[in-house]
Amino acid sequence: MSLLDAKKIRQDFGILDQMVNDEPLVYLDNAATTQKPKQVLETIQHYYETNNANVHRGVHTLAERATADYEAAREKIRAFINAKSTKEVLFTRGTTTALNWVAKFAGQILQPGDEILISIMEHHSNIIPWQEVCKQTGAKLVYVYLRDGRLDMEDLKEKLSPKTKFVSLAHVSNVLGCVNPVKEIAELVHQVGGYMVVDGAQSAPHMTIDVQDLDCDFFAFSGHKMMGPTGIGVLYGKEDLLNLMNPVEFGGEMIDFVYEQEATWKELPWKFEAGTPNISGAIALGAAIDYLVGLGMDNVHAYEQGLVDYVLPKFQAIEGVTVYGPKNPREHAGVIAFNIDGLHPHDVATALDYEGVAVRAGHHCAQPLINHLGISSAARASFYIYNTKEDCDKLLDAIQKTKEFFNGTL
Repeated sequence: MSLLDAKKIRQDFGILDQMVNDEPLVYLDNAATTQKPKQVLETIQHYYETNNANVHRGVHTLAERATADYEAAREKIRAFINAKSTKEVLFTRGTTTALNWVAKFAGQILQPGDEILISIMEHHSNIIPWQEVCKQTGAKLVYVYLRDGRLDMEDLKEKLSPKTKFVSLAHVSNVLGCVNPVKEIAELVHQVGGYMVVDGAQSAPHMTIDVQDLDCDFFAFSGHKMMGPTGIGVLYGKEDLLNLMNPVEFGGEMIDFVYEQEATWKELPWKFEAGTPNISGAIALGAAIDYLVGLGMDNVHAYEQGLVDYVLPKFQAIEGVTVYGPKNPREHAGVIAFNIDGLHPHDVATALDYEGVAVRAGHHCAQPLINHLGISSAARASFYIYNTKEDCDKLLDAIQKTKEFFNGTL
């Protein structure tokens, strides 16, 4: 049982206290991006008003303060995901950048005939980089499919082989809401000598992450999906693998020494962080992690599970509504993709917006999955710690009103 008080938490999120189309805002697009508490916003303001200076380069007071705060944020992230060392924590622009870096590393290793295993549920950020590296190396991209709205583990086991060099999977699907057993899969991948890559964009904000327990080789996530700013994210990688990886960008900050015809790189993690980084973003992500740690990630997960337990059966009981992903609330994270018979998801999202309810509609950057499901798009409601059962009721009521309105006009 969660110990969170969402109504108290909402007091830290001023953006939620507004009217949209003359209705109180119900923000249910958290899988796309989350709102930011005042503590995170104040951290950004404090950096620019008090400590604005470049990191690692200066010896004056402001530079030393900025550097200390920037590296303190890295340590907060290390502890949050239980990495062994801050050497294993790289700042990126987000999950997309992080996964592209891993794919670049794959390009150093892959040979014609090697295989990369991904699932049909992946976000485009975990598909396209692998497509490109396959074109460059002659490796083959192999898909694992679904069973009962979840990853088909038997299909995965059949397709794993010594040819499999990388397996890259979403920890939580941004459409189906299913939680993939990445710890179990990592063990299977390592048995065939492959590397396990985890897209944690939809898991890191919502549950306890222990990369050592998962034994993944790489883990990527974004700050803006966990109450941090946009434009900042993290790539975790095991230290020995990061030492093998070549930097993707070159320039200031990441060098040890530059000669006329060659250069040497700094040690981890700085060899990957060329140029002036997103200093305020990293520090503010640290503040977001402070906020989440203060709540307790087990409490966060339990609270969101309570919302899913409450709302998913009600969704499934609405005539003419199709919900995608696992039917059991206990197997379903706080992401609910759905369609209303006869209505385009964009019309549904627009109608819900008239009721003050913000949801996403479209293919959710997961077109292979959408095609596999036999649909063109879907609406999606996604929940976070500041959402309440009242928000759930408003969503359900708005769906009923939408059905009634369009049924009266068709």
